[in-house]
Amino acid sequence: MRKCSIGAVSAIAAALLLVGVTAVAADDITPEGGDRAASKDGAVPAYAGKQSPDAGWSYGKYRGDFWKHRSEKPLYSVDASNVDKYASQLSPGQIQLIKQTKGYRMDVYPSHRECQVPDAVAQNSKANLTAAKLDSTGEMVQTAIFPGVAFPQPKNGAEAILNYVMRYRGEGVEWPPIVTSISPRPGGGEWIDAIGPQVFYFPWGKQGKTTPADVDQLSLAAYFTANSPAALAGQAFVQRQYFNKASETFYYFPGQRRVRRMPAYTHDAPLIGFENQYLIDEANMFNGAIDRFNWKLAGKKEMIVPYNAFGMYKFNSKLHDVATPNGIAADNRRYEMHRVWVVEATVKPTARHASSKKTFYLDEDSWLALVGEDYDAQGKLWKVRESYPIPVWELGGACDNEPFVQYDLNNGRYVFDQSTIGQGKDLHWYQQISDPRFKSDFYTAETLRSVSER
Repeated sequence: MRKCSIGAVSAIAAALLLVGVTAVAADDITPEGGDRAASKDGAVPAYAGKQSPDAGWSYGKYRGDFWKHRSEKPLYSVDASNVDKYASQLSPGQIQLIKQTKGYRMDVYPSHRECQVPDAVAQNSKANLTAAKLDSTGEMVQTAIFPGVAFPQPKNGAEAILNYVMRYRGEGVEWPPIVTSISPRPGGGEWIDAIGPQVFYFPWGKQGKTTPADVDQLSLAAYFTANSPAALAGQAFVQRQYFNKASETFYYFPGQRRVRRMPAYTHDAPLIGFENQYLIDEANMFNGAIDRFNWKLAGKKEMIVPYNAFGMYKFNSKLHDVATPNGIAADNRRYEMHRVWVVEATVKPTARHASSKKTFYLDEDSWLALVGEDYDAQGKLWKVRESYPIPVWELGGACDNEPFVQYDLNNGRYVFDQSTIGQGKDLHWYQQISDPRFKSDFYTAETLRSVSER
């Protein structure tokens, strides 16, 4: 199987960068820092801002049935027969994925720039133009006003990727159950489908003005427990991530009936139970500390990316009608032309990581990581990721991208995570919530011990 090296794709990447990293006048940027104007050829439209769902939507109903553009048809499709024609609008990883995956197709639709945030979040983002600062390492947020974009006009790659890590998702997100799928080994038929409830809590996400110090430096708290398959059933973990120090993870192993602290469960450590196919910092495109890489803001480009992908939120679909042996079904994916920031992360000479380089393509209107790539220790293209954003009406039209897929170009397997496909219930964002599961003291080893005693 042919692989692309960093050197082989450098000319392509350089040709794709359309806009340099320059400051934009405040009146010409969106609330989250994107350029309001359309592209010169009109392929990327001008910023439109928040659009409401059609009448009748409420949580629990399939979101795609209430999106006003739901009847649109594709403008064209990209597949192995014509991928070279569109190469200037694709990433190296997308091109390779199309070329080597049987039947892979990207349906491209009209573009809509409708990601928005509540007014208070927009005001905090504007204040962060002068208020937000990184610490002395240049890798952690020292101060900023949340909820809001910390660095609407980033000066470097670290600020840009932290905009994604700290994006507005309300005060919490709940998956009634979540499903994490690992595709079978080549020639095999056994999927790993880990299913169970999951919650994320963002203490700084409540409406108002909150700094890292106001929430004891807690940036994210997560809880998950597996109900199936049998090999994982009963396992559970809590994790606490911080603005100013390393994360803390506690894991419950039912076979041992013990809760263990997991200090090394970070960065490129494999997630337990997934046959080394899924690393900690690969979750949701990128997860956790950024300290093992040097981050470069390489510029902007116009690119075909996943967008308004409501088909990835069809919770009543059958899981393996969507997650098929050859990848995520094309009919559930939607692509549009948008401007993205290109962020390159190269492993530090003093650090260790399974990937020598990562590249992320961040939406200018939401800072969502829409496409990502990893290169192996030899500099060869290794993994390709896509996430599937939609406007979240519970959050005033802010966009989020919880479901995502990661393809391993070497072994042909893939990871599909953060989804409720096949689970019969939609994932739920909360702008504000008083449930005890969305409090800091829920995310402790004591919580895991209480679960183990039931």
